[in-house]
Amino acid sequence: MAVWALGINHTTAPLDMRGRFAFAIDQIGPTLESLRGSFEARGRLPEAAILSTCNRTEIYCAGANHEIEPTIEWLAHSGGVAPGLLRSHSYMLQDAQAARHAFRVASGLDSMVLGEPQILGQLKDAVRAAEEAGALGTTLNQLFQRSFAVAKEVRSSTEIGAHSISMAAAAVRLAGQLFEDLGKVRVLFVGAGEMIELAATHFAARNPKSIAVANRTLERGEKLAGRFGGEVMRLADLTGRLHEFDVVVSSTASQLPIIGLGAVERAIKARKHRPMFMVDLAVPRDIEPEVKQLEDVYLYTVDDLAHVVQTGHANRQAAVAQAEAIIDAGVQSFVHWMDQRHAVPVIRQLNAQADEWRAVELARARKLLAKGEDVDAVLEALSRGLTQKMLHGALAELHTGDAEARQRATQAIEHFFLRKER
Repeated sequence: MAVWALGINHTTAPLDMRGRFAFAIDQIGPTLESLRGSFEARGRLPEAAILSTCNRTEIYCAGANHEIEPTIEWLAHSGGVAPGLLRSHSYMLQDAQAARHAFRVASGLDSMVLGEPQILGQLKDAVRAAEEAGALGTTLNQLFQRSFAVAKEVRSSTEIGAHSISMAAAAVRLAGQLFEDLGKVRVLFVGAGEMIELAATHFAARNPKSIAVANRTLERGEKLAGRFGGEVMRLADLTGRLHEFDVVVSSTASQLPIIGLGAVERAIKARKHRPMFMVDLAVPRDIEPEVKQLEDVYLYTVDDLAHVVQTGHANRQAAVAQAEAIIDAGVQSFVHWMDQRHAVPVIRQLNAQADEWRAVELARARKLLAKGEDVDAVLEALSRGLTQKMLHGALAELHTGDAEARQRATQAIEHFFLRKER
């Protein structure tokens, strides 16, 4: 069995490129069906899983052979780019390298925020989606279950996340640099997912003047707004009320921007050019990139926050070596398991052959006993019959072929049959 991974992330591809390959969690099932269907046309149907976050999109597969090129072609087609362009921004990993990468991702070592825990939950969601889509088999299931175990050990045995600064915390820090007192600002959150919930928690801790949540589904928006004593609004009312807010944080699953340049221009005019702080945590973007050019708007994307979240990075480097050692052990264990998997068909055949021989000799023994034959004689015949069947192939090899073949057979037989118990 072969394992391979194809991915792009915040270190290999710009934001807009990543946006082309972003899949919402409810899209994973149909997307996996499309991916596997592209292989089925070639007569192969690999195991597959897709991890898609604001910082990365990764495809993990397992099959009889490494099929990286077809995987690149499928992903490039799905994002509407040339395979060569995608290849220049991606990484392609096989077997032990793929396992190591998965373990590092799960442990937070490959994240923009070193040691952040959110990625583990996202990976578990991706695995659950693959399982529900019927795309997860024994090999990938082992890979991911081991990645979860490694991540748990890294989290409990090291201080990798002790000084972690999240994207949400970084956004609050930047807002605090723009506004002298965050207790006087009005904050709007667009969306109601995990990222917005985390951002709202951080901003609420600074006791802003007001909090509002705009979401496509009012029920979910009300639930989040209720936690922080805020109000909820329909997404359709967003542009008309944008001017009311000093801080806007957006993270939805929309495939197109929901806050356009024109809407922000009108909001700034209505605010009499009082500054507006905007954070776009979505991939693809929620806010049109041209907004950044407006004089009184301070727009930050996930990539813009990168240098902020690196604060404290040096403090965690000592823990990285410990984490890598744990990952090394996990990779070795997985590779050993993979090697053993290659022997499974032979083991099954040996067991089936042994069962067949045993059944034949037992049937013969029962017939002899039914005729009244002596029990000791029947047992002797049973054991002799089994022994002869087991040794027949080995003895035949010692009498056939050339001298070199017989020598190899002799060494193998000595190894398997003539070892002395220690």
